[in-house]
Amino acid sequence: MNSPEPAGTSAHAPDTTDSGPTSAAEGTASGTKSPRIIRSASDIHSVLAEFGSQGTKTKAVIILALGGIFMDAYDFSSLAFGITAIKEQFGLSGFMTGLVNASIMVGAVIGALFGGYLVDRFGRYKLFMADMVFFVIAAIGCAVAPNEWVLIFFRFVMGIGVGLDLPVAMAFLAEFSKLKGKGNRSQRVNAWSPAWYIATGIGYLVVLIIFVSLPYDQHAILWRLVVGFGAVPALVVLLVRRRYLAESPEWLANQGDLRAAVDVMRSHHNLDVRLADEVGGTRTTAAADAGGAMQESTNLAGQESRNLAGQTGDSAATGPSAGSLQTPKRGGKWSGFAELFAPQYRVRTIVALCVSVFSTFGYNAVAYGTPLIITTLFHQTPLVTIIASLVINLGFGAIGGLLGMSIINRFGTRRITLVGFVIQAVALALLAIVGIPTGALVLVSVAMLAAFVFAQAGGPGANLMNYATLSYPTRLRGIGIGFNQSVLRAFSIVSLIMFPILAGSMGTGVFWIVACAPLAGAIAVGIVKWDPTAKDVEEENGMPNI
Repeated sequence: MNSPEPAGTSAHAPDTTDSGPTSAAEGTASGTKSPRIIRSASDIHSVLAEFGSQGTKTKAVIILALGGIFMDAYDFSSLAFGITAIKEQFGLSGFMTGLVNASIMVGAVIGALFGGYLVDRFGRYKLFMADMVFFVIAAIGCAVAPNEWVLIFFRFVMGIGVGLDLPVAMAFLAEFSKLKGKGNRSQRVNAWSPAWYIATGIGYLVVLIIFVSLPYDQHAILWRLVVGFGAVPALVVLLVRRRYLAESPEWLANQGDLRAAVDVMRSHHNLDVRLADEVGGTRTTAAADAGGAMQESTNLAGQESRNLAGQTGDSAATGPSAGSLQTPKRGGKWSGFAELFAPQYRVRTIVALCVSVFSTFGYNAVAYGTPLIITTLFHQTPLVTIIASLVINLGFGAIGGLLGMSIINRFGTRRITLVGFVIQAVALALLAIVGIPTGALVLVSVAMLAAFVFAQAGGPGANLMNYATLSYPTRLRGIGIGFNQSVLRAFSIVSLIMFPILAGSMGTGVFWIVACAPLAGAIAVGIVKWDPTAKDVEEENGMPNI
């Protein structure tokens, strides 16, 4: 496999001639006298797990990954406020309104299912570059849709882009981060939550700006302008990605391309690492993993003899531990879906699905449906609806997400998720009890919506990605996230279609039904003890499951 395409993904070897330590487990990080010596995919993982990545280019990769999440959130929420106008403009029934909402989820199911496989098969970089094309085409198509069926089609296309983006964005956040300490994998994966709510809040800010700028008789096109605006940041992110993005070195190592992996570690992770052949003539192909660690030597011919012997099992050379000598299992196979339910991963897969499905069911009904709730169920004006939605998402959602990131190392994924589910269930029960609010009760009901979003952003809504991303090794990560997201979106379709129908027939009594979701989530997390925080899933049982 060739080195990554973008500029800056390859680098020259350091000028030092020091041969360095004899294994990747020795030596020091960038800026010290001895570089890390890389002989195998296991060495790549060990260095990245300890040091992660450093420097400006790494920050750019993280920002770009979060930029994809930003686009996902904006496209999901951009139609939320305009759905009432769309319903009136196209004369939609309750079912057709739900279908317009759910069409993006149908696309996301397909995009996530195949995207998870493709990101493990062809790499993070290629898929990351492709999904913005879907966003641009879909945003423009939705903005000019002449009828509900064209709108549904382009919302479907938009969903494919969202489905493709999430597995690759989460993989980048995890694989460009270290295992423990500040800026670790759990924190960076959790960063998707505040990014999501900031994007949603900005979406409502765009709505507010256009709302007060347009003459009243032109408010019917408000939703078109808001949706179409989504093409602008998508184009910007696409152009910037081409300059700064690089392939994941863990994925490259998994493919046997250690040289490209080391290039990225130098250029984007700012780590002082070398291939063993740069210091002693050692071979660095995938055969090194299969045949054993290669010893450094000034006698190249003698070295090659030992290498060949090692490949046939006749060498007694010393090197990395037995675990690192095994051939890395490559990802991107359809059998990976079945492996998610193998004994080692079955419980993790089930609890990850529970957190995702139950948290998202409530989110789609409450957070995504906030404008519908405030306008229809609370009987408030459009301006109040916009401002309340803006404050709830940009204020409580973003703050909740940032708080969740700051405490994840101390309390762990499982505990924070459990508390979040409990808060959500209580908030929904209070909304059902209050019913249609009047006077001061309007503030109470809006506060309960805010509490729900706050708990979602810092609890289950953020940690569903931790469960789906950090429960599996690199070779299964894309498929694990993609499968989780496809099931999540399938249930989201049901909630998006059913919520407008149930809200129309039950009024605020619908909150009793929605409250069952976080309650079930709390029970599932309470029973299953698995917590992916700071777990090194690559080296479980002494095996390099890269």
